Amino acid sequence: MNASTPLLSVRDLQVHYGPALALSGVSLDVPEKSALAVLGANGAGKSTLARALSGLVPPTAGRVEFAGRDITAAAPDAVRRSGLVHLPEGRGVFPGLTVQENLRMALTPAGAERGGAIDRAFTIFPVLGERRRQRAGTLSGGEQQMLSLARALMITPRLVIADELSLGLAPRLVDVVFEGLERARAAGVAIIMIEQFAHRALEFADRCVVLQRGSVAWSGPASGAGEEVLRHYLGEAESA
Repeated sequence: MNASTPLLSVRDLQVHYGPALALSGVSLDVPEKSALAVLGANGAGKSTLARALSGLVPPTAGRVEFAGRDITAAAPDAVRRSGLVHLPEGRGVFPGLTVQENLRMALTPAGAERGGAIDRAFTIFPVLGERRRQRAGTLSGGEQQMLSLARALMITPRLVIADELSLGLAPRLVDVVFEGLERARAAGVAIIMIEQFAHRALEFADRCVVLQRGSVAWSGPASGAGEEVLRHYLGEAESA
């Protein structure tokens, strides 16, 4: 991949749910090791974008390239193997399995790296090490979110889509989630952040895209998405 080529390139992406148009003409780029905040009101198409990029929803038009390869029609497992990991809203852990079993499920069957990867997860989130034999369904909401994030970061992906990871968490646990994402970014992982706390997302990100009714309404440097942009497109700058 050429050094000037974005890690992720999305062009004119369109998604339908039956007859309803959920995304229309969405284009964006994510360079290596960068962070993009995707903001928008409820129903703007943010999670649909995440699902389309990760292969969970088939686009009806447009093109998605990741690391120089066309992944527009790729299956979710192929997208994940390529290094693009989607962390969905709702935590996405296996509640009947222990913490350690959840981590093992995220790994391929290959070799000695398995033990090292699990150790890496416990280093990032020590509380998970203390609960390694506990069933994931009995963890607190914040701990489940940590586990979901640890499952992604332990396999050293190239890009993580963090879809509303802070939803419903206490402020202290929101800090933990952001710290985990910051560690990933420091290690060279690119981040797409879909986040209810708009100001925190903008502080974290390099660039911002605002979706409105399934289309890109505004895009630019995160530092340029000030109160006026948030108020105009999100409607609630104070709570955003």
